Amino acid sequence: MLIDVALPLSLAFIMFSLGFGLTFADFGRVLTMPKAVLTGVVMQIVAVPLVAYLLLFIFNLPPAMAFGVMILSFCPGGVTSNILTKLAGGTVALSITLTAVVSLLSVVTVPILVAWAGATFLGEAAPEVNVLGIGMSMFAITAVPVIIGLLTRWVASGVADKIEKIVSAVALVLFLVIVAAALATNWDLFMANIWTLGPVLMLLNAILLVLGVYVARALGLSGPDGLCISVEMGVQNATLGITVAGMVAQASGIPEFAVPAALYGITMYIVTIPGMFILKRRFRE
Repeated sequence: MLIDVALPLSLAFIMFSLGFGLTFADFGRVLTMPKAVLTGVVMQIVAVPLVAYLLLFIFNLPPAMAFGVMILSFCPGGVTSNILTKLAGGTVALSITLTAVVSLLSVVTVPILVAWAGATFLGEAAPEVNVLGIGMSMFAITAVPVIIGLLTRWVASGVADKIEKIVSAVALVLFLVIVAAALATNWDLFMANIWTLGPVLMLLNAILLVLGVYVARALGLSGPDGLCISVEMGVQNATLGITVAGMVAQASGIPEFAVPAALYGITMYIVTIPGMFILKRRFRE
């Protein structure tokens, strides 16, 4: 199917756009603001899946949907998190650094966590997860494009400044097309689960937004840093979630495991945009 080729290529371009907006200085911030970066990384990699896991004990979702929610929770922040962080009054430099660092770390963390979640939520029905194979595929379509984008900007920074907005716009369009395709492909499944899955995803999003700012505040980070971490936790890379679901299913097209990521690609903006402005009024200092 065309989607089997278009999906990984679209994700690769989206990740290229992420790298295209980076400089080597963004990675250097790990050393200049270690506390904020470490907090953001731990909250993204540990807290997000943990909150999702706990919610799934409260809400009785079908196993495939629960597994899909966990796949989504393992993904790094989305490429639009940087823009939303700016609108929220958060620390944009920290947002860019967290998105880049967690995206690269996800090549290792996501395959391992997906294998665990499959066994936990699907039991004997779980498909065999090739951790090494998924890790290598993710490296090829996420890490490599980020590195290429980073190097392209470094070599031709003048050109990059002129076309960065165009590249970002194309990436956003591709993201929307992928979400629409995932929902359209599984429309009956989507409609059958919307009233149970939708509230879980929206509640997950709201909890992550609030948790991010309160943990940051408890650790002595500034209000803008907390807002940044909050947005990074709430805005997930839904495209990666859809792609990983396809890797796990090892079947043509977009599988049912991808429905939560596709739906979250819509609901995360419904929750995050008003939520971040509410939090901004309380935690802007």
